[in-house]
Amino acid sequence: MKSGGKLPAFRSAFTIHHSALSRRARGGAATLVLVWLAIIGVLYGIFFVWLAREENPNPRHLLLQQEQRGEVVLKRNRSGHYVADGEINGERVVFLLDTGATQVALPMQLARQLNLRLGPAVTVQTAAGPAPGYQTRLDSVRLASIEMRNVAALVSDGLDPDMVLLGMNFLKRLEMTQRGDQLILKAPGPAP
Repeated sequence: MKSGGKLPAFRSAFTIHHSALSRRARGGAATLVLVWLAIIGVLYGIFFVWLAREENPNPRHLLLQQEQRGEVVLKRNRSGHYVADGEINGERVVFLLDTGATQVALPMQLARQLNLRLGPAVTVQTAAGPAPGYQTRLDSVRLASIEMRNVAALVSDGLDPDMVLLGMNFLKRLEMTQRGDQLILKAPGPAP
């Protein structure tokens, strides 16, 4: 009978101990899940910072460091393009230097954000084919230390909404030298 009396006490102690372990195990599993989620989140963030840097290896802070040199040195991105931060009418934008674009071209969404006045309608030839567009003028276009005023531009819905094409009406005024994966841009000096 004594052993029978101890058995329920043993079961009761085992059940209490087992449920405490079970709670501890669940808490440990939850902590482990949270740690893994944090690790995945950090890796995700690092990957997207790296990806952004690969897409645009010429962020604003690096370009600002070059302002005293009188030239702008751009690194080519992993796709072989020259992409750089800049400004239109004082607003930050991302430029894709495009020698195949006749003029500076920007997406309609950005034109609305900049409150640009749209001029006559035109048909714009984009990589995706013809698209309706509008002529406009930009008060200023700035790439690091190089700034031009009263620049003709085209606005179209057929363009990448996150990118401004920096076309030849801006680029033809610059001295351009390509060395390896770098493009060196210089504004012409004052005429003697």
